Amino acid sequence: MHTNYCNCYYLIVILRLNNNASMGTAKTEIFTEAQNVLANWAKVMGHPARIAILEHLIKINSCVCGDLVNEIGLAQATISQHLKALKATGLIKGAISGTSVCYCIDLEKWTEMKQLVHQFIDQDLSAPHCC
Repeated sequence: MHTNYCNCYYLIVILRLNNNASMGTAKTEIFTEAQNVLANWAKVMGHPARIAILEHLIKINSCVCGDLVNEIGLAQATISQHLKALKATGLIKGAISGTSVCYCIDLEKWTEMKQLVHQFIDQDLSAPHCC
């Protein structure tokens, strides 16, 4: 199995666990900055539309100024909400170009996320397995 595929699979598992967890009010101050950042990325990436948007931006390897509605298949208002959530995490950035906003992957944040996810996933389990 290819390493990138494995890492993506584990990230999806983390995202689903994060979205299914019912922890109530988060006490984010008791967690490390890395834990909070990873949890925020997991939360924002826990929606398939956001994954589709990111995949499209990665595939075209440039900024998209056009209409993502045709590419993703959701309403403009819905796409805008997802773009806003992705931009809030810093994973994408947007710049105004005429009457539209162009979006692209923020390479610095993307690299930071990949490193943090790899560090988390690559932790060795040295204790005996339970159950």
